[in-house]
Amino acid sequence: QVQLVESGGGLVQAGGSLRLSCAASGRFFSIDAMRWFRQAPGKQRELVATITSGGSTNYADSVKGRFTISRDNAKNTAYLQMGSLGPDDTAVYYCRVTSGGRIYWGQGTQVTVSS
Repeated sequence: QVQLVESGGGLVQAGGSLRLSCAASGRFFSIDAMRWFRQAPGKQRELVATITSGGSTNYADSVKGRFTISRDNAKNTAYLQMGSLGPDDTAVYYCRVTSGGRIYWGQGTQVTVSS
């Protein structure tokens, strides 16, 4: 079992930055891919960024060049550095990890960007 705790969300002005963290704990052998999703009000949840266990990354077109996903395997933690934030980035951000063939979700952290 893997428990995920996200942190780092909050209110930021347009053009600002935030860094989200997703810490995994529990009993597991390894964490495979780590992903960040987001869900804005009235919209479907969308994949924002992925990082594999080997460090390969992939981003949604809407965040390329502005967001950076990283991970610290020693801490079982993923990060999402977000920059040049705009109102369209307002959403609940969720961390999702794969471990032992199972998928685990965090509880989400709210990011609100004011214009």
